[in-house]
Amino acid sequence: MASNEAPVRRAEALRASPRMFDSNFLDFFSRVHWSVPLLVFVPFIGFLTVHSLIHLAVWAVALLALGGFGFWTLTEYWLHRLVFHWEVDHPIGKRLHWIIHGVHHDHPNDPLRLVMPPSVSIPLAALFLYVFYLVLGAPECFAFAIGFYVGYLFYDMTHYHVHHHRPKTAAGRRLREAHMRHHFQDHTTGFGVSMPLWDHVFRTVPKQRRT
Repeated sequence: MASNEAPVRRAEALRASPRMFDSNFLDFFSRVHWSVPLLVFVPFIGFLTVHSLIHLAVWAVALLALGGFGFWTLTEYWLHRLVFHWEVDHPIGKRLHWIIHGVHHDHPNDPLRLVMPPSVSIPLAALFLYVFYLVLGAPECFAFAIGFYVGYLFYDMTHYHVHHHRPKTAAGRRLREAHMRHHFQDHTTGFGVSMPLWDHVFRTVPKQRRT
């Protein structure tokens, strides 16, 4: 009986993440259903698409959006590697790391802490859009942002999928295996959750354990 109870207790521990904040108001916004990013960003992506097509040729919108998607995959990699896994040997630094990403590694199966809360994603989206505007100008920045935001949604949905489903496709199974190795084998590898290309480029591909 004990052998059956142990996996159950471990599964419960991986799922049941604790409160982040004493305040009920703040803690409420630290948890989010997987559908919320779609509800927030899909209408805005639609608006950007219409606006871009009014001011730019279809081919220009497509190329800029493709560039934005590619830029997101690189951002995802370095954000995960440098920011999410940045640890400082100081109580405040340790607390920030735990809030940003440590709680997810301690309790990776909590379904309400697998996608980025809008309280974080919206300010970041606005900041990146401003940077795109400074670099590309308008209206090109809006077309570029389309691909960037689509890439972000693809990342969030992929992250939820590999934690809470058993992918049926070969690509899905590879993504899940790489991410599970990042969680349970070596957190210094496997930073590309939705696009493992950059792990190959920067030599951080998770290695299989020798048996």
